[in-house]
Amino acid sequence: MDWLERAAKLKQWSRDGVRAPHKPLLLLYALGRFQADADDTLPYSAVEADLKRLLAEYGPARPTTPAYPFHHLVNDGVWEVRTDRGTGSPGTGVRELRASGATGRLAPDLRTALRHEPSLLARMARTLLDQHFPPSLHQDLCDAVGLDPEPYLQAAPSPGTAIPARRQRDRRMREMVLIAYEYRCAFCGYDGMIDSAPVGLEAAHVRWWAFEGPDDVDNGLCLCSLHHKLFDKGVLGIGDGHRVLVSRHFVGRSPAARDHVTALAGRPLTGPQPGTRPVADAHRSWHTTQVFRGAPRTRAA
Repeated sequence: MDWLERAAKLKQWSRDGVRAPHKPLLLLYALGRFQADADDTLPYSAVEADLKRLLAEYGPARPTTPAYPFHHLVNDGVWEVRTDRGTGSPGTGVRELRASGATGRLAPDLRTALRHEPSLLARMARTLLDQHFPPSLHQDLCDAVGLDPEPYLQAAPSPGTAIPARRQRDRRMREMVLIAYEYRCAFCGYDGMIDSAPVGLEAAHVRWWAFEGPDDVDNGLCLCSLHHKLFDKGVLGIGDGHRVLVSRHFVGRSPAARDHVTALAGRPLTGPQPGTRPVADAHRSWHTTQVFRGAPRTRAA
C-alpha cells in the first residue's frame, strides 16, 4: 500500500483556491502523537482543544471545527474512529463525539507500516507539509504537533519506494524576486548584506506554492525573514493600492513590535523597480481571503 500517495491525495473540500487544511493538520498531529507513543489513542474530548489551536493558527480565517477532520479523515484510509459502541464515527456533531467516547488513531495497517519502516513517518510529514504549507511554517508546525524535526529533515526514501509526482519549484524565482525589489524588504526596506551577498532576505510567494501559486515575479515579494514569517502567518497582507495591511489580531506592546509591525499599517510597498510587474490582484486577493487574519488596522499616523 502506498502511504505516501494516500497522504498526498487526501480528499479535501476545494473551491476556487480556498484553503481547507483540516485533514492534513489532523494527520500531522496524529503522526506526532504516534512518534511520541505508538500505542496512544486520541480521545476526541482530549484532543479537541489541540486541534482547535492548530486550525486557528494554521487553518483558514473562517470559523471551523475539529469535528470535521476527526470524522471525515476515516474516508482516506489513514485514520480510524471508535466509540463506546465499537468501530465507526458517530458523525461530525461535537456533542455526539464527546458523549460517545469517540477516540481516533492512525489506521491499523498504517501503524504497522510505520513500525516496520520508521522513515515513512518523516516522509509522510514532508509530503503533507510541502503540499499544504509554505516552507517558512514547516518548523513551527513540526514543533506544534510534536514531530521531532531531525528525522523529518534527514529522512530519505527507501530504495524502490514510489514518491508521488510533485510540481517542481523554479529555482530562479528567488533571484528574480530579489532583483525586482532591488534586494530590499518590500515592507520595511531592510537591505542587509554580508560582503556582496544578501542576508536575511527571502522570496515569499503571495499565493502559496502549495495552492497553485506560480513561481512568477508578480506572485512574489522580497521580504526580510521576520516579515516573511508574519506574512505567511496572516499578520501582514497587501491591501488596495499595494499598501501594507496589519491584522488587528496582532498584539505587540514593545517599541520593537510597534516599530517593526504595527507601524507598517498603510505604508506603500517598497518596489518593485520600474518596468517590473507588481503583485497581481488575483494573487493578492487570494492571500487576503485565505491567509490574512481578520480586519486590518487603520493606517498609522
